Amino acid sequence: MTHFETNFPVRYYETDQMGIVHHSNYIRYFECARNAMMAAWGYPIEQCEADGVTIPIVSVGCRYHRPAKMGDVLRITAEIEKVPLAKLTVVQKVYNASGELLVSGEVVLGFLNKDTGFPVRCPDTLVKIIEEHLGSEQ
Repeated sequence: MTHFETNFPVRYYETDQMGIVHHSNYIRYFECARNAMMAAWGYPIEQCEADGVTIPIVSVGCRYHRPAKMGDVLRITAEIEKVPLAKLTVVQKVYNASGELLVSGEVVLGFLNKDTGFPVRCPDTLVKIIEEHLGSEQ
């Protein structure tokens, strides 16, 4: 399994009047972690698109355990358990600075030819990177 994590603070505009993070922002946090992971691996999403493949979300599932609050510094993780073919599943979690699990979820991504919009397999470059990272901690 690959494991990647990144940290960032809750921003004021992500919260409601009570200082609680709005539930929709966790999907953004998941995306930030996935994009940071790809960049750290040397294959940022921009390069994947320049190579002619877009990576749309097919589905997202979230389970909300505890709320994040204004002032929290969050740790967001992304894990990949197997090499993708036509779809990539990323298991994601959000923790606060105390290590409490706030949100857990799973994002399924597809791969499309940027020009035609038709489904394609995972780019070879990304497959090789994931193969290299399976079993490693980042």
